[in-house]
Amino acid sequence: MRSLFWLLTLLALAVAAAMLAHNDGFVLLILPPWQMHVTFNFFIILLIFSFALCFCLFHALQFTFSLPGRARIWRKEREAKQARDAVEEAIRLLLSGRYGHAIRAAERAWKAGQLTGTAAIIAARAAQRMRESEKASLWLERARATGAEMEIAIGMIGAEMALEQEDFTGALQNLQELQDRHGRHIAAMRLELKSLQGTGNIPAVLKLVRQLEKRGGMNAAVAMEIRRKAHQEALSQREGDAEQLLAYFEALPEDEKTPRLALNAARSLARAHAPEAAADIVETALDVENLPELTALYGQLPAEPGKALIGRIARAEAWLKARPYDAVLLLSLGLLCEKQKLWGKARSYLEASLAITPGRAAHLALARLLDTLEEPDAANRHYRQAASIDGNQG
Repeated sequence: MRSLFWLLTLLALAVAAAMLAHNDGFVLLILPPWQMHVTFNFFIILLIFSFALCFCLFHALQFTFSLPGRARIWRKEREAKQARDAVEEAIRLLLSGRYGHAIRAAERAWKAGQLTGTAAIIAARAAQRMRESEKASLWLERARATGAEMEIAIGMIGAEMALEQEDFTGALQNLQELQDRHGRHIAAMRLELKSLQGTGNIPAVLKLVRQLEKRGGMNAAVAMEIRRKAHQEALSQREGDAEQLLAYFEALPEDEKTPRLALNAARSLARAHAPEAAADIVETALDVENLPELTALYGQLPAEPGKALIGRIARAEAWLKARPYDAVLLLSLGLLCEKQKLWGKARSYLEASLAITPGRAAHLALARLLDTLEEPDAANRHYRQAASIDGNQG
């Protein structure tokens, strides 16, 4: 359709040109005392040529007068490009760890008056990584002066600086102001977690870790380890109070009662003179996972001869059916039988443990038992063997 339109237009122009070519008319131009006769066709050509000449002259003058403005625009574009190049270079240097060079590149962009907020933030981050707090604060002030769009970055860097100076309360204040205005995001929550760990606010740490894990901001294994350390710290704060220790541990979610945490809780309860409660925690944990330290602690917990101790021996012997070659479990059974004054069983378990893995603790336990059985020569032999083994090897 478009091709047909242009074809018709060309045909119309051709017809008009043919008609003009056969036009015998003329034009009389009078400017007293002169007059001039020209053909009509020549007049039309002259008119078109004059219009084209005026049009060209007008645009030439317009271009000439616009040259200063064009030069100003060109200079601004060049400065903007130089600033962008400087910012890109500063980012590259910052990511490369060349912080001093990054600050200098950012300063060039700042002086050019382009991308000043971004340049100031980059310089502040580089200065913060160099532990130059005064320089970082100066650049943060410059960034703050550029407008509110840099507020989030300023808050994050300010919080990191406070953390580096171990000003955990100041870091939390920065992050709280940031969250009040812009909501919570993963990076800010991670900084908040470090700040809360520094203040020792265990409940808040646990709550935030669960939120981060739920939102995919933290690996499950890392979250579990942070929770374990937080619970361990909480147990340490309750050291010596068996009632509070037991209440705290029992109130934990089941998936957070890891064997390692159970070991810490049981040791704390044993130190708080609550061996029965400690034994219950160890038994529950060992039913889930065989942790050698828990098995060893089970035999070391204080106990008086009686029904409760017999129950412990029966529980350990049930584990032994599944783990008949567990030297640590055999040692614990030997210690439990010794407490119950089952001398023969104690001796056989201790000797079986030594047969699998000779260890210092087993030699000493058997030596003490042999002293009780009035076999001094055999006891002395095991004392000597225990002395020859490094304490770190059992």
